[in-house]
Amino acid sequence: MDGQRRQVQGIGGEVRHRPRRRVVTSSPDASRRATGGSHPLHPEPTHQAPDHGHHLVDDLTPEDLAAQWEQEKPPAAGPGANIASAIVVTAIGIAGTIGSLGLGLGSPADPEPGLWPFLISVLLIVLGIALALFGRNVLDAEKFSRSSLQVAAGLGSLVVFTLLIGRIGFEIPALLLNVIWLRFLGKETWRMTALLSVGITTAFYLLFVLALNVPIPHLF
Repeated sequence: MDGQRRQVQGIGGEVRHRPRRRVVTSSPDASRRATGGSHPLHPEPTHQAPDHGHHLVDDLTPEDLAAQWEQEKPPAAGPGANIASAIVVTAIGIAGTIGSLGLGLGSPADPEPGLWPFLISVLLIVLGIALALFGRNVLDAEKFSRSSLQVAAGLGSLVVFTLLIGRIGFEIPALLLNVIWLRFLGKETWRMTALLSVGITTAFYLLFVLALNVPIPHLF
């Protein structure tokens, strides 16, 4: 029995008594508490929480997606902005028509410099009138915002670039145009702006002036 002592005969016939050893078996929980981790033969079960975020989009119906897109889209421009856009497009077409008539139209067999600008200007007038008639109830156009000013700035820089080419050549205007577009509109670093501006202007010069011999105004 566990509490009973065993008699052991030592040297010289002396009888000694020593307690019986108890056999202790360790459970997996006790070993885990003693080592501060999981038992090598009885690892702790891992419980992984289910990921429901992956199924959120899959659970949406087409109607739900359409409603979500409707809430997230930018505000519409409205009928007033559409009418204003139609007036601007029509005015540009009229101005282009007058300017192209001053250059001369010629004929399809022998066109003069104003023929193609005249056709494009007439197309702009037609598009402007169509926008004024049918675009008042169209809500696809976005409302003018700060990003619209960047588009206007880019368009204005192109106009200035076109006006300067005939006076001082294309090299300096092209370099300045690249700087404006890359640094101020594209938010590039000054180093990247300088490298790309010089590289684009040089490539343009090598391709169109030296290789193709295009008759465009240039300084060198």
